[in-house]
Amino acid sequence: MLKKILAISGKPGLYKLLSRGNRCLIVESLDEKKKRMPAQGSDKVISLNDIAMYTEDEEVPLPQVFDALSKVQEGKPVTMDYKKADKDELFELFAQVLPTFDRDRVHASDVKKLIQWYNILLENGITEFLPTEEETTEE
Repeated sequence: MLKKILAISGKPGLYKLLSRGNRCLIVESLDEKKKRMPAQGSDKVISLNDIAMYTEDEEVPLPQVFDALSKVQEGKPVTMDYKKADKDELFELFAQVLPTFDRDRVHASDVKKLIQWYNILLENGITEFLPTEEETTEE
């Protein structure tokens, strides 16, 4: 499911891939406006499936991190005011989710973005973060 959810560098929030146009992607914002727009070839677009978080041993794919966060939060949105939270508060929450995260390479801004994206996904009814067997066999 997260394969078609995109982050576009320089644009806030998340976007859902609708189709491919001529030299662009047609995306829809995952906010209340549901605005459709083209993502040009010059935009840095990345699927949430292709993002990973650093740990001391390896990189953990973002879907696994979202799944762990969902378990810690019992499937509910994060209620912490992550915009005003300091680094220690953010890292304390993130240590519950991914205990072996690399404190040198994971920044507070990364944790803030993770929480923001998690809440956006929940608001849009996306609660299954790991690929299903059908999605795995399609790849």
